[in-house]
Amino acid sequence: MSMNDQLSDLMTDNIPEFTVGDISTAIKRILEGNFSRVKVRGEITELKKYPSGHIYFSLKDEQGKLTAIIWRFMAAKLKMQLENGIEIVATGKISSYGERSSYQLIVDHVDYAGEGAMLARIEKLRKKLEEEGLFAQERKRPIPLLPQTIGVITSPKGAVLHDIKTTIARRFPRDILIWPVAVQGDGAVEQIVRAIEGFNQFSDDTKLPRPDILIVARGGGSLEDLMAFNDERVVRAAANSQIPLISAVGHETDTTLIDFASDRRAPTPTAAAEMAVPSKADMIAGLMQYTTRLSKALIHTNQAYRLRLDRAISKLPDIPSLLAQSRMRLDDRSYRLDLSLPSLVMKRRHQLAAIKPVDQYVFGLLSRLKSTVNVHKVQMTSSWRHYGQQQKAALPPLPSSLLKSTYREKKIQLESLASRLESLSPKAVLSRGYVFVKDKQGHTVTQAKGLRAGAELNLTFYDGERMVRVVKEQDQRQETLDL
Repeated sequence: MSMNDQLSDLMTDNIPEFTVGDISTAIKRILEGNFSRVKVRGEITELKKYPSGHIYFSLKDEQGKLTAIIWRFMAAKLKMQLENGIEIVATGKISSYGERSSYQLIVDHVDYAGEGAMLARIEKLRKKLEEEGLFAQERKRPIPLLPQTIGVITSPKGAVLHDIKTTIARRFPRDILIWPVAVQGDGAVEQIVRAIEGFNQFSDDTKLPRPDILIVARGGGSLEDLMAFNDERVVRAAANSQIPLISAVGHETDTTLIDFASDRRAPTPTAAAEMAVPSKADMIAGLMQYTTRLSKALIHTNQAYRLRLDRAISKLPDIPSLLAQSRMRLDDRSYRLDLSLPSLVMKRRHQLAAIKPVDQYVFGLLSRLKSTVNVHKVQMTSSWRHYGQQQKAALPPLPSSLLKSTYREKKIQLESLASRLESLSPKAVLSRGYVFVKDKQGHTVTQAKGLRAGAELNLTFYDGERMVRVVKEQDQRQETLDL
């Protein structure tokens, strides 16, 4: 055996011997001792969430990859949502798992790896939600002019709530319902979502009235402080709210994703309160201005119509003068009528008295007409016979049918004249129930006026005449005839 071989055997006998467990324990002690609390920056990959609640993922960069674990009780406290491709800074401790000869980072806190990573994630989420239509203008609801109840979602501490309350009280006092929430840190996202959805669940059955408008507000802060309002759950809750929502997160230069989903975006909480309610003083001033303008317009319109009416009146005739003239003509006609009517009545009465009694006149007329008809009948018969004798020798005898037809025609004409004559006869009138009334002197009586009690009258009926006397009834109002 050479010297080198002897030396090598001696050195091998001096190497300590360890079990696998000893080595695993020693490595774990060294790792946890030297890396008891570390921050590791890397990009999330191979993210897996198990039903147990534990989260497994890896952090990688250009030089390597590190396995990481978040236990269930710590996962519930995360203030951000983990996704593959996000660059984060994970805080925890290095530990080993001897059964697999592996080591991993036990994470208890996660932050974005600088503002650049947070802004990149926010922009990615913004594009995603915009493609879904959550930011579309047609989804925006109008803000009511004068809400009865205003719901405010904000932290109960700080100046934000005070600014909103004082602004509303100054502009137009309204009822305010406050839902206190954490606006940053652990649990802020869940509380904000619960507040928005809770206000929307108010109804007539709840003790508190349903707000007409919601204000989600918080003061200014860093990008990390405002990340709760960039969370997807908060943005979706704001977009799905049935109550009009005003976002007032941060200062005027700060922009969060809830601003895109809300119905109105206010630069500050005070501006949000001014959007929620109008200024009472401005409304009163505007109303007074409208009242003044309306009064002036009415006065101007009244004057214009009065001027048109005056012009129309000037073109009309003088109605009072026309009425006066017509009244004068009426009075003159009435006076002349009063004078002429009695004179006309007297004239007609004298003319009537001068005419023979109607019955004697008519009977005489009928008698003369009958005599004339008889004379013409005799003359026509004689002439016809004479004419017939003269023509008998010269002409052949006429057919008997022609003679009969001519005779029948002449007979009809004669009967028609006799019928017309009979219709004019006073006896035809008397046969229908009428009578002729004459006084004792033989004058025709046509009116009851002027008859005195005891006057004798002669009544001519269809079949004879009777004398009557006028008597007066006991009530001195009616007069009867005693036959």
